[in-house]
Amino acid sequence: MKTTNTASQWRVRRLLCHVAAGALGAASLMTGSGRAAEPSPAASILQALRGFREMGSVLHLAAHPDDENTQLITYLARGRGYRTAYLSITRGDGGQNEIGPEFDEKLGVARTQELMAARKLDGGRQFFTRAIDFGFSKTPEETLRLWDRQQVLSDVVRVIRTFRPDVIVTRFPIPPGSGGHGHHTASAMLAVEAFKVCGDASAFPEQLAEGLKPWQPKRVLWNGGGGGAAVGGATVRVDIGGADPVTGESFAAIAGRSRAMHKTQGFGNAGGGGGGGRGGPNAQTFTLLAGEPATNDLMDGVDLTWRRVSGGAAIGKLVEETIADFKTDDASASVPALLAIRAKLAALASDPVVDDKRQQLDGILKKCLGLSVETIVPAPEVTPGEAVKLAHTATVLAKIPIRWLAVRYPDFKREVGIAVPLRSNEPSRRHVTQVIPANTPPTQPYWLREEGASGIFRVDDKKLIGRPENPPTFPIEFVFDIGGQTLVIADEPVSMADGGKPRKLAVIAPVALSFGSSVALFKPGAAKSVEVEVTAARSAARGALRLKAPAGWKVSPSRQTFRLSRAGDKVKVAFKITPTGPGSGGIIAVAEIGGARFSNQRVEIRYDHVPVQLLQPPARLKVAAFDFAIRGKAVGYLPGAGDDTVASLRQLGYAVTTLAGADLTPEKLRGFDAVVIGVRAFNERDDIAANLPGLFAYVENGGNVVVQYNRPTGLRTQRLGPYPLSINGNPPQWRVTDEAAPVAFLAPEHAALTTPNRIGPADFDGWVQERGAYFPSSWDAEHYTPLLAMSDPGEQPLRSSVLVARHGKGNFVYTGLAFFRQLPAGVPGAYRLLANLVSLGR
Repeated sequence: MKTTNTASQWRVRRLLCHVAAGALGAASLMTGSGRAAEPSPAASILQALRGFREMGSVLHLAAHPDDENTQLITYLARGRGYRTAYLSITRGDGGQNEIGPEFDEKLGVARTQELMAARKLDGGRQFFTRAIDFGFSKTPEETLRLWDRQQVLSDVVRVIRTFRPDVIVTRFPIPPGSGGHGHHTASAMLAVEAFKVCGDASAFPEQLAEGLKPWQPKRVLWNGGGGGAAVGGATVRVDIGGADPVTGESFAAIAGRSRAMHKTQGFGNAGGGGGGGRGGPNAQTFTLLAGEPATNDLMDGVDLTWRRVSGGAAIGKLVEETIADFKTDDASASVPALLAIRAKLAALASDPVVDDKRQQLDGILKKCLGLSVETIVPAPEVTPGEAVKLAHTATVLAKIPIRWLAVRYPDFKREVGIAVPLRSNEPSRRHVTQVIPANTPPTQPYWLREEGASGIFRVDDKKLIGRPENPPTFPIEFVFDIGGQTLVIADEPVSMADGGKPRKLAVIAPVALSFGSSVALFKPGAAKSVEVEVTAARSAARGALRLKAPAGWKVSPSRQTFRLSRAGDKVKVAFKITPTGPGSGGIIAVAEIGGARFSNQRVEIRYDHVPVQLLQPPARLKVAAFDFAIRGKAVGYLPGAGDDTVASLRQLGYAVTTLAGADLTPEKLRGFDAVVIGVRAFNERDDIAANLPGLFAYVENGGNVVVQYNRPTGLRTQRLGPYPLSINGNPPQWRVTDEAAPVAFLAPEHAALTTPNRIGPADFDGWVQERGAYFPSSWDAEHYTPLLAMSDPGEQPLRSSVLVARHGKGNFVYTGLAFFRQLPAGVPGAYRLLANLVSLGR
């Protein structure tokens, strides 16, 4: 009963949103309490009509989530009414997470949703390429090499041919200008390269075979912000200040709220205060990078009217008349005019812009009618072969004859006839049961379904490339007759069973598999027990579990059965793994149930500002067999921003205790052989500065402390060690981005490089993404001993990746090496070096 009430309340809220929201989304007027007041329904519909009249399109392009100029998107989409989109070359996978533990592809999924949430506020659309954010890059040449230049260029061309922008606006310049990051500059270079070939039918002809057509934008401009020297051709200035015509909220405030969606990047407190006032001027420069020059405006020479479309002049005239005759007290009075426009629009040849306009017009028609549809399911997840109960509801507010004809399930080629008239403000409901085919794969973001290369995701279905997220797992079409015309409204099932928040329907495996850690360490020839936890998603889950191991690794037994009575029940199944020699690879768990095989973990990403994301990647354990030794047994760990250090230390054989700032006293630390400080702890923790004297006293009494890297911005204290060392003013070159950069040993006989593991050049083989970052820029040379030197090609060696100081009877280590990336990747040398640092003095 509680679920039904929640669903009913949500239906009311959704219906109100359908009535109130314009084509750009339900813009909001900020009140004194910080909450958003809904705009006038009539005003938002009228503004949507004005947007339908406009035929201009702009594609904004940059490298990462948060690179975009959100006020520019807001101004173009909500102010001028243009089709506006942001193409982020990457999903931000390689960055840091300021609010949680997700990194790499999980972080990319979260940031994808943050961009989607941002676009709902500023009115833009969102696109991506397959490029992976592999971390900081100093040059565009390195970036384009790792991304696979031609593949990513193909994706940019695909997005241009799909979206058909009149103008492309980059956020960064091309050489000789610099975006301050190799990814930034490379994104602008790709924009210009794509501009030069996207209109050429001989470029990427496979896209034409899929139905795309060549498209040539007018120009590429670099949006250099509010000033700065021009790098390229002629520059025009455009004031992107102003206010939303529906809500009165300034573009700057809307853009601030949009940007604040990037919470994983620390923008959660960015805000759009003063939502009701008009923003001041904001003159931005737009410098020509390619194409026809602009003199007065970035859209110079672009036909922004319906006359640009063959047969469109009559539509433009009807739209102007509909706007002029619009009744603010009776939006439904415009329905006959909208149907007349719709009939003429249906006669036009299909192309991406016209097809977008058809969808936009149908959205306006829905809002004038107050027509709302929804499909509710009891639970947000379904297993293959399972029946799902669908509760379809259609509601109309206008007193205009509408017939609900049918509900279609396109993927199942099924149509359920309804054939009932809708009456004003009387919801009409139908209940249907549909069986999910037994061969339906578990839901997984399309770019993560296959294993990609180091710089680019693998996507086998090329038509998905560019999309921000998966198409619906279970697409639904509501079919209506209005004035003799057929209106089809797309929908997908949602469930309200997850705390009252709507969740899209996902297909899950009948069991979820999980290893105890992401990495398991072995010594060559030595057997080790590995457990797989099996969790039932449904009752009466029974089957067999196998492990697929690399060549040269033995698994015993070869097969284990399991039986779980109830959903949520768990069982741990143990296997003995024996590597026959040194080596590394991956072990995959596979469950066989009813003749089908499943190999899926279950990973949920939950944040309040974005929808819940469910990932079901393969249940894979990275394994590495190599010689290593440790000294000491007990390690205290003070967490920072989040990393895998605890699990890694346990794999080495240490007993690890998680600490808080209050634990940093000589008395409380006495039993630990070492204390390890997590990444960016000096940026993230409020309880560290006041407790540093106790930590350093522990070192002085014979303890060992290892501090991992911090960022120079946002430090909670400038004191990072018992003796002076600084990362302030740290420029980008105080990092080594080449993961294969040669390493020189400055103190080869130092205990940190010899005991208990002799560290040599081979220990730096196989590193991923980077050597390290934010190395100290200055330090007390009398007390700190630099151990290693390394550099990116063509640069002077950096000597501060590992600094060791003897303090009293103990040792203090500060390191910027990227252990947080190497340890989850199972890099043997990183484990051996970490063991040495933790073992100092033991």
